[in-house]
Amino acid sequence: MSISIKSPEDIEKMRIAGRLAAEVLDYISPFVKPGITTGELDKLCHDFQVDVQGCVPAPLNYAPPGHAPYPKSICTSVNHQVCHGVPGDKKLKNGDVVNLDITVIKDGWHGDTSRMFYVGEPSIQARRLTEVTYECMWKGILAVRPGVRLGDIGAAIQKHAERHGYTVVREFCGHGIGRKFHEEPQVLHYGKADTGPILQAGMIFTIEPMINAGRRDIRMLGDGWTVVTKDHSLSCQWEHTVLVSETGFEVLTVSAGSPPPPAFVALASPAAA
Repeated sequence: MSISIKSPEDIEKMRIAGRLAAEVLDYISPFVKPGITTGELDKLCHDFQVDVQGCVPAPLNYAPPGHAPYPKSICTSVNHQVCHGVPGDKKLKNGDVVNLDITVIKDGWHGDTSRMFYVGEPSIQARRLTEVTYECMWKGILAVRPGVRLGDIGAAIQKHAERHGYTVVREFCGHGIGRKFHEEPQVLHYGKADTGPILQAGMIFTIEPMINAGRRDIRMLGDGWTVVTKDHSLSCQWEHTVLVSETGFEVLTVSAGSPPPPAFVALASPAAA
């Protein structure tokens, strides 16, 4: 496994790309309401990235081995959709929860982030899963610092999810990122602490846990992209791109509209960004 170490110049480019990705989510937030279609959200995000930011939407026509090219510019995963939901004519309705996953390319560098959005008023169950999933992501982020092992991230996420009675999707993971959309390492959201590669300053990767209210089993829909829970239970995901800094971590995908970290983050780490 060859994990790239970004130079200070590379890191600055990644800060820019990460902020721009987060600002797409800021922009789209007021449009996420009952009656809008996921296809309309995709079009709004596409035009904002291309016409306002001067970015390239990384998912559009992205074709990993064995997959047809992804046909849209963002991913929209609603309710029991786990990830990679393809935008279309589906109208959002009151009570839905939706993950919007954004990856931009700016000057050759990728910024990758996602957030959960409530459509109208969510159920207590949906709100709780959304909140715990956000906490899971931050538990993983808090594990990041030079000298620890990659497995510490997944172990922290899994422990927090299971403590609340939820399950962790295992078929998808975080990933290194930079000039390529997906680089080494693979960042599992489960596993054993003190396993895997040792983290070094200058590594950049995503942490993006997918947490299910029911069983962790998933299946792929016929479009070849959209992944759903087998038992039709709710699923949530949050994602940040994270730099291993000299003293801890720096979250690169933050913007003016980013939700604040959970209270335990400030208490646990002065390296939080």
